[in-house]
Amino acid sequence: MKAFEWMSPNTVAEAVRALKSAPSPEDPDEAARPIAGGQDLLTTMKDYLTRPTRVVNLKGIRGLDQIVEDGKGGVRLGALVTLTQLEEHPFVRRNFPGLAEAAHSIATPQIRNLGTVGGNLCQRPRCWYFRLEEAICLKKGGSECFAATGENKYNAILGGGPSYIVHPSDLAPMLLALGSSVSVVGAEGKRTIPLDRFFTLPAEGNLRRENVLKNDELITEIHVPASRFAAHSTYLKFKERDSLDFAMASVAAALTLGTNKTVTEARLVLGGVAPIPWRVPRAEAALIGKTISGDVLLKVAEIALEGAKPLEKNAYKVPLTQTLVRRALAKAGGVNA
Repeated sequence: MKAFEWMSPNTVAEAVRALKSAPSPEDPDEAARPIAGGQDLLTTMKDYLTRPTRVVNLKGIRGLDQIVEDGKGGVRLGALVTLTQLEEHPFVRRNFPGLAEAAHSIATPQIRNLGTVGGNLCQRPRCWYFRLEEAICLKKGGSECFAATGENKYNAILGGGPSYIVHPSDLAPMLLALGSSVSVVGAEGKRTIPLDRFFTLPAEGNLRRENVLKNDELITEIHVPASRFAAHSTYLKFKERDSLDFAMASVAAALTLGTNKTVTEARLVLGGVAPIPWRVPRAEAALIGKTISGDVLLKVAEIALEGAKPLEKNAYKVPLTQTLVRRALAKAGGVNA
């Protein structure tokens, strides 16, 4: 690991100044980095994927580790709230069950005790070419996405190109389905970003980044608003091993049911299949006014994966994700289908 300067500010403003005042290297991988739980940053530093000249420790900033009801049925999650706090919080479990399920699905208890909500949203891709120090892929300033024609079992089938990473966060699909936003503070002030505008596709943004954060910006909290469908939300995830693994595919679903159990609102977001959490509005629209049944779920699952373009070794993700869509919607709707 390359030597670096360690700073421990006491306030958000001090943290922003520490990030802003760090030397501006030519290589973006050497820029100053904030650290919270460190579950992702430290691994990228050990593998020389990031080589920050300065690391800014956020753990001493008071107030960022709180879960607070907003008085309107929603909840505000400090960026330093741990995944364990989130999955065990009574208000979250009661009013946002899908969010508690998503937190519980992540890694192991030891990692959830350290990993934070903000860190989970900002973690880097797990593509093994990106994680391999010797492979200078597109994400590291190279000229080729090696996964496009190489070992691509775990890579994107939707929204890929020119890089075929998948977003590794389990919280992101569920938070997006719930209409969440993030509060960000930087040298130029504060801003609130809807989560559907926070993540960036490789074809649309900076290939070296996965979100719109600037180097001197920090997430301070995530706001999950009240909604009629939040209490009927769920998160299903398929992983290769029983614990620790990232999603090969996942589904965040939330429904509101009206009279005769017809669907009046629907949110459906896919994880593990695209470079960003992948919302499928056409599949949501196909549910409106319908009563959940096996035939309806089959059709919606097909629509959800329209446009999928599997690579050589990951076509299995299409039927796998369709199955998860059907199961998640049936569970959210409280039916056996």
